[in-house]
Amino acid sequence: MEFFYHPLSRYSQKVLIALYEKQANFDAITVDLRDPFSRQKFYQLYPQARVPLLKTQDEQLIPESSIIIEYLDRHFYSSTQLLPTEPMHNLQVRLFDRIIDNDISNPLLQLEKMKDIDNSNEFEIKKIEKQLLLQFQHLDAQLALHHWICGDSFTLADCALIPCLNYAFKNLNLLDFDQVVRYWQQAQLRGAWMLVQEEILLIEQEDNREKRGIP
Repeated sequence: MEFFYHPLSRYSQKVLIALYEKQANFDAITVDLRDPFSRQKFYQLYPQARVPLLKTQDEQLIPESSIIIEYLDRHFYSSTQLLPTEPMHNLQVRLFDRIIDNDISNPLLQLEKMKDIDNSNEFEIKKIEKQLLLQFQHLDAQLALHHWICGDSFTLADCALIPCLNYAFKNLNLLDFDQVVRYWQQAQLRGAWMLVQEEILLIEQEDNREKRGIP
């Protein structure tokens, strides 16, 4: 398998966590969409030119982080199962995955871009921050009932949330959410996320160009 990604892309990090949880063998191919040569080369393979993208052994191209992880879950059975087999539990995991992507990850990206481009738009920034804090309040209540987001087991929803927290704790006041803090502390000890963090630190050290949000 070939995995096309960027280490600073949260959706790439989401899939990387799953790949490491699955202990899958794959070739990691970095795609920097800010670089014209890298973008053009990737465009020839995948005209939509969006990361992450998985190329399977049978040459199938699979986009979208949640779909990639579902593919991995169906093909790697001997390690962490990221989508429960029990229907209602499965539905809950999928629901939280969508909530995290749509209501946390995407607004965080919007917030990051606004602060990088025009920090003077304070009203819009505060509005997004308020919406995000409301989502984290709901997550805090959910985590009061569970070790991970949807129970005792690590799932797709956790793959989605952990990369968000890496940015959120640096830019939002989340310290009043005791369960979110507890979750973040335990997440940082998860082997798969530790491997992803190593890649993030490495690329941040190497990347001296102006930083921009990568979805």
